[in-house]
Amino acid sequence: MAVVSIKNKLRRGNLLVGNTAFDPAAMDSIATVTVGATSVSTITFSSIPATYTHLQLRAIAKCNVNDGNNSYSNIYMTFNSDTGSNYSYHHIQGDGSSVATTGQVNQTSVFVGTAANSDSAQASVFAANVVDILDYANTNKYKTVRCLNGKENNAATYNRLQFKSGNWRNTNAITSITLTSDGNFTQYSHFALYGIASA
Repeated sequence: MAVVSIKNKLRRGNLLVGNTAFDPAAMDSIATVTVGATSVSTITFSSIPATYTHLQLRAIAKCNVNDGNNSYSNIYMTFNSDTGSNYSYHHIQGDGSSVATTGQVNQTSVFVGTAANSDSAQASVFAANVVDILDYANTNKYKTVRCLNGKENNAATYNRLQFKSGNWRNTNAITSITLTSDGNFTQYSHFALYGIASA
C-alpha cells in the first residue's frame, strides 16, 4: 500500500517509514474495444503513439466456434499489417494434471492468447489474457511479446493456464496491432491497450 508523507509529500512504496520514495511508471489507456451484438473477425489498434516504452494488452475474449466440447480458440497477433513469415512463438500450458509445450518459427502471426468458445456450457465463460509488447518503438531491435492467459469453465476438460512468448523479426516501430482468432470475436469480448512509460 503506497502512502504519501504529510511532512514532505513524498510517495512511499509501503508503510515502512524511511523507505526511498517510490514513483511508479505511468500506465495510460490508449484505446479500448468492446464487441457489440455483431461478432467481428479482427480487432485492430492503429495510430499507436511512440511515446511509451512498452505496451500492454488486456483482453477477455470469446469466439463463435462451437465444437461441442467446451474447448477454446487461439488468438493471433500481427503488427503493422505485416503477414509475412517472420513471426515465431513458443508456449507452455498446464491443465492441473499435465503440461504441454510447443514452438513454431517462420509463422505469419504470433500465437498470443486464448478465447473461450461459444459452446452452450460456456455461456458465461470468457478467457483472460495479458500481453506485454516490449520496446515496441525501438527501431534497433526485433520486437518481443509475452502473454499470460487462461480459461476455466468448471468442467473436467479444456481448462488451461498458458504462458507464451514470441517475436516479430522486424526493427520497425509498432504503430498498429491486429488480433484474429479461429472464428469471430463475439459480444462482450473486451480489449484494452495501455502504454507503459519508463520508471
